[in-house]
Amino acid sequence: MLNRIVLIGRLTRDPELRYTPSGVAVASFTLAVDRPFSKNKETDFINIVVWREAAENCAKYLAKGRMAAVDGRLQMRSYEAKDGGKRTVAEVVADDVRFISSSAKSQQSNDNSNDNIASLSDEDVPF
Repeated sequence: MLNRIVLIGRLTRDPELRYTPSGVAVASFTLAVDRPFSKNKETDFINIVVWREAAENCAKYLAKGRMAAVDGRLQMRSYEAKDGGKRTVAEVVADDVRFISSSAKSQQSNDNSNDNIASLSDEDVPF
């Protein structure tokens, strides 16, 4: 069996960093991913969860508007809402997050030079 998802998109908000009671870092953010085969522009908003040192790096180096690539797995979980109803959430648990561009502004300048993805150099990557 295989459960693997690879996404490239822009963050819709800054990552939210929390710590479990045992001190493990966990960050969450939403990635906006365009559907390339749609006649009309359609975008999916996908919840991402990342753990440990990678979570801390995401909180430190990613921000709303930044482009990122996420490699991970789909996870479905259920919980009981405050109103007593059962809710189901789909999210991607990231195994790897790559920082692709510094901001939407740099992406616009790179689009003008016919370069659609602005990659960070090895010196810019924090790990």
